[in-house]
Amino acid sequence: MAPNDNLSEDLRLNKALEYLNSVLVAGETLEAWAVQRRLFALTGRRILIAATSGRFIKIKRGLLGGFDMTDFRWQDLGDAKIKVGIFGADIFMKIFGSTDLAISKDSNQVLVLSGFRKEQAEQIYRLAQAQDQSWREKRRIRELEELRAKSGGVTIGTNVGSQQTGNASEDAASKLQQAKQMLENKLITDSEYESIKARIISGL
Repeated sequence: MAPNDNLSEDLRLNKALEYLNSVLVAGETLEAWAVQRRLFALTGRRILIAATSGRFIKIKRGLLGGFDMTDFRWQDLGDAKIKVGIFGADIFMKIFGSTDLAISKDSNQVLVLSGFRKEQAEQIYRLAQAQDQSWREKRRIRELEELRAKSGGVTIGTNVGSQQTGNASEDAASKLQQAKQMLENKLITDSEYESIKARIISGL
């Protein structure tokens, strides 16, 4: 590549980085960024991706100038994978469709980001993994607290009719099933499951 081409590439990259910094909100910090290798400029406009303290950002130069940006919050990240090949590293990200701590297990999008420099892509991947683990733990704690709150609400008096007792038993069975599912999904530990089960059963 000629020196002028290198200079032009550097200028375009600098403009993309300037745009990236301009879209950061108050308190948000840029943790890492990666750009597609020059080989991908032969088939289209190269992509810049970035990991910030609060979200993942993808930037691409617009056809008529400027930049097109897409992003998602880390709490909406379902999974992140990386594959390193001859022509660079590829990153795969599953994004949840939920807007509430990604509690919903249904995803509506998988991002496939190809051809990034290995070192840059690995840094993005490590940050994504750290955020994914952090938010998984937050979701686990939240779901555990919600389940504990529900299990603590099962109280049956001595003079309750058989119909109410039957309804309470069905409710308890439903909560036990929910706790078992959380255990199978590794959202709670064995000891936490036993504790919740004991509380639900003792409520009967």
